[in-house]
Amino acid sequence: MGKIVVAEFVSLDGIIENPAWTAPFWNDAIADYKSAEMEDAEALLLGRTTYEAFASAWPTHPEEGWYKDKMNSMPKHVASSQGDLEWNATRIEGDLADSIAKLKSEQNLLVFGSAQLVHHLNAHGLVDEYRLVVYPVLLGKGDSLWASVDAEATLELTESKSLDNGVLLTTYRVASPSVVRPSFG
Repeated sequence: MGKIVVAEFVSLDGIIENPAWTAPFWNDAIADYKSAEMEDAEALLLGRTTYEAFASAWPTHPEEGWYKDKMNSMPKHVASSQGDLEWNATRIEGDLADSIAKLKSEQNLLVFGSAQLVHHLNAHGLVDEYRLVVYPVLLGKGDSLWASVDAEATLELTESKSLDNGVLLTTYRVASPSVVRPSFG
């Protein structure tokens, strides 16, 4: 049985969109943390926008080494109903939640970015772990990790490290399954 790990760069106000704002904080501790999550992954699970950004960047990325090699060679499962997929990717067919649950039963999946997909995973109780690199910035607008969350879950902090630059490296395990909130209205 595999698991789904959601790995995000996130501002204090929950924004995960276009994380170019993280660059001034980058250091070896963050690189090591990101490498560890990649080591455990067997495949990427991505939304269309994140897939397209990665597919245009990673094949020609100037970084050399095992991380780039793994990023380029590992399978990618993409939640999208449009466009052609290349870069070792397949489209998730059928009911999204059911198809992802089947993939999860077969392998460890790592999600980067992909806000809408993460919201869908949350709503269906499919996330097993969150690996969040929390930055000491407030952005005020953009795609939020927690926007449109229509599920509740209890999280257990399993790892945390505070860096000298104010960044927090955190790992949360989902301790209880998500519960979809009833709709009143």
